[in-house]
Amino acid sequence: MTDLIVHGAAITTLDPRRPTATALAVRNGRFFAVGDDAEIMALREPHTRVIDGRKRRLIPGLVDSHIHVIRGGLHYNLELRWDGVRSLADAMEMLARQVEVTPAPQWVRVVGGFTEHQFVERRLPTLDELNRVAPETPVFILHLYDRALLNRAALRACGYTKDTPDPPGGQIERDARGEPTGLLLARPNAYILYATLAKGPVLPPEQQIGSTRHFMRELNRLGVTSVIDAGGGFQSYPDDYAIVRELAARDELTLRIAYNLFTQRSGEELADFERWTKMVRPGDGDDTFRHNGAGEMLVFSAADFEDFREPRPELSPSMEPQLERVVRLLAEHRWPWRLHATYDETITRALDVFERVSRDVPFDGLHWMIDHAETISDRNIDRIAALGGGIAVQHRMMFQGEEFVRRYGAEAAERTPPIRAMLAAGVPVGAGTDATRVASYNPWVVLSWLVTGRTLGGLSLYRESNLVDRETALRLLTERNAWFSSEEGKKGRVEAGQLADFAILAGDYFAVADDRIAELESVLTVLGGRVVHGSGPYGALAPPLPPAAPDWSPVRTRSGAAPATTARARCVAHPTPRRVAPPPIDDASAFWGALGCSCWAF
Repeated sequence: MTDLIVHGAAITTLDPRRPTATALAVRNGRFFAVGDDAEIMALREPHTRVIDGRKRRLIPGLVDSHIHVIRGGLHYNLELRWDGVRSLADAMEMLARQVEVTPAPQWVRVVGGFTEHQFVERRLPTLDELNRVAPETPVFILHLYDRALLNRAALRACGYTKDTPDPPGGQIERDARGEPTGLLLARPNAYILYATLAKGPVLPPEQQIGSTRHFMRELNRLGVTSVIDAGGGFQSYPDDYAIVRELAARDELTLRIAYNLFTQRSGEELADFERWTKMVRPGDGDDTFRHNGAGEMLVFSAADFEDFREPRPELSPSMEPQLERVVRLLAEHRWPWRLHATYDETITRALDVFERVSRDVPFDGLHWMIDHAETISDRNIDRIAALGGGIAVQHRMMFQGEEFVRRYGAEAAERTPPIRAMLAAGVPVGAGTDATRVASYNPWVVLSWLVTGRTLGGLSLYRESNLVDRETALRLLTERNAWFSSEEGKKGRVEAGQLADFAILAGDYFAVADDRIAELESVLTVLGGRVVHGSGPYGALAPPLPPAAPDWSPVRTRSGAAPATTARARCVAHPTPRRVAPPPIDDASAFWGALGCSCWAF
């Protein structure tokens, strides 16, 4: 039986045998036929749902190959988002409104997704501004990997005083009297930021379920239908996966999620993976929720922190033996893995290990990957190709390009990362966001970066030789990402036999001006033939979703991340729609350890 027909659309299939079409038919959750209106409408049956595409652009559902969606969903309803907000004045107005409705002892928190460069004021709020807006309500603002701003109420809630020592790898800025000012700096890593965030209230489990549903729906609004979850600090397996597992059991996931497991214990990484390889196997699950392997953290000694304000970190000599033990175990159990590696120096050392292991345990088609790879060299791209690996890139440079240029120069930035060189080498390359705690979860911001090479602040980073055309960019966020979850041929195209995941867009991706790409969103998103988001002319098709809880949730007063146009694009002052106990410091290891001292900025 034909369950669904969409006709009258401008379909980009990404199928080279039929790159365009006007209609599609869905049976049993998969595309059954793709063609013109006449041939597809001939498949209509009495109970077939028929949707008029209204000549809009229809694309395969977007696939984010690197996002922390499981962790992000647990907290989404607690967070005020500044993604895409173009003025600090607007951002502070949003903050003030949220302060008014947030009851004690709750916090107002802005956790990543923005950069100071996106604001016309080109700055972050001052601590005095935060204290004036929120004299009593704790406010926590996380900016990229580099800092957090806390007002005085948040310092009190955290118990930070002049007697609180700086944690390893972090700095608490202090005034002349030694009192914390409210500025926390990640030097050289970010666990001070995340350990502080972990001191805030959390949602009860029943509200975590609703929060996760709202976050998935928000991604559906942007046309996302599949993600690969990269684990993350404070995301322990299996306990912190209970909510997403329950949603999967209820058939309430509106995203396909393939999840990687991220070690949480520095020094105990091998033990973590030995235990997990006995508990779960890659591919366990189904097309909607399935296990995908290890990483992005394999061993803490291999993690290079990528705050471009700070010098490149030198990794410990202990990295190689620790990484080799873990990778050997993973290869022996045929576990795909991903490794967070920003700098070429880190990648060189990791590849030395991978090549050594592969001589004893051939990888033979195992899908392993390097994540980020901003400064990777041509030589290491070739080494990855020779070993059969892939590279997952994200749009960090869109948020931190100005800092990179300041430290390393504009010429170095021109190939950071060298996407065209990766593609030319034949390496599997996919794109993602690395949301939510640093970059925005909006995939259209990624597409804008790939096509224009500009930062959110409007700085042009790349020459033409390192830009990609719109179709290639779209492929990096659809079919090419299927390789990273070992699902090639299953999704990423509008093609007969593939999973029926697609989005009809509010604007035409292939026709809008470059500076409008980041503003695009979906008006109809379909997962396996099932509508999971609708707006505008398709609003009536959208399935109901309970209001965001708690009743003061910032999600209730916004309809999603604001459009993220670059400053260079059409920046004006207000383009954004108005959506508007003392720590146990006598036992440092217990203090920071209880907060997750192994946390990095992922």
